[in-house]
Amino acid sequence: MRNPHSNGNVPKLEEADDATDGVILGLDGGATSTVCVCVPFFPYGDRFPEPIPILGRAVAGCTNRNSVGVSTLSTETAAKDSLEQVISEALSQSGSDKSHVRGVCLGVSGVNHPSDQGMVEHWIRDMFPSHVKVYVQNDAIVALASGTMGKLHGCVLIAGTGCIAYGFDEDGREARASGAGPILGDWGSGYGISAQALTAVIRAHDGRGPETMLTSTILKALGLSSPDELIGWTYADPSWARIAALVPQVVSCAEAGDEISDKILVDAADDLALSVKAVVQRLGLCGKDGTGSFPVVMVGGVLNANRKWDIGKEVSKRINKHFPGAQTIIPKVEPAVGAAWLAINFLTVKTDVS
Repeated sequence: MRNPHSNGNVPKLEEADDATDGVILGLDGGATSTVCVCVPFFPYGDRFPEPIPILGRAVAGCTNRNSVGVSTLSTETAAKDSLEQVISEALSQSGSDKSHVRGVCLGVSGVNHPSDQGMVEHWIRDMFPSHVKVYVQNDAIVALASGTMGKLHGCVLIAGTGCIAYGFDEDGREARASGAGPILGDWGSGYGISAQALTAVIRAHDGRGPETMLTSTILKALGLSSPDELIGWTYADPSWARIAALVPQVVSCAEAGDEISDKILVDAADDLALSVKAVVQRLGLCGKDGTGSFPVVMVGGVLNANRKWDIGKEVSKRINKHFPGAQTIIPKVEPAVGAAWLAINFLTVKTDVS
């Protein structure tokens, strides 16, 4: 089947044997799915064609072992298998094989410690010949790159199943806020929004909270007959994405005038903007007078849902209130392409130095 993201002209590639041959793999491993794109290698990292040609694109399961349940050998194996599957499919679509690959960059959620990074890097290195360069980053970094053509400067806000704000200043210093997972307070995430909605339904049912339209809306969406059944449904499967999938129901109720739903979304927008504010202030991206210009790349289904109750627009308004020089950017390409841009930039910088 023809790849819908391709430009229609997929060249047959020979094995990379000089400075301009070969392909790059960019991967975005979120808490819900993993996307891999295969693009040609461009020897000049500051000049990319628009649109960048996508030779192959594939989607597989989650590669964040923390979001598929308690981390065990089986969840690590599932995450590794998803990586192998998505890489193989993208290369197959492109007409390439692993010998053509010059570099791989993976941005994966849950990479918050050097040990996490080293483990995932080891997985990928085992899949490729020794000449292939491998770079593993937090998924926020490749999301930032998707809005800056691979340049690491400014701030990115991701709000999908999870959420995180991450930034770099011009000297390469970095800072982050949120991104510690739903148990530790990522309430602007899809999981956080939905968990609060489920809590509101239970509180309304047992008399601790006011009645809410969320009760009938969520029960209908899940095919349940009583709030009591929500308890079993919630704990039957620990995956974050399953809970986060209820965000559209929360937005629909808020659009219909439900006060509980509206407050959940207002609080989420406040929390997401606060995460950006924390990163910007720690890095001084706004300058000494607070009016300096810098990009804020906004990524994720919570921010880009294009609904009447527009969470992304509300977050942008809050950011610009604090930082009038902030330039909010909705990327034209997906984070996996940002990962590919990063890999090319890393490779070309290394080449220039050598």
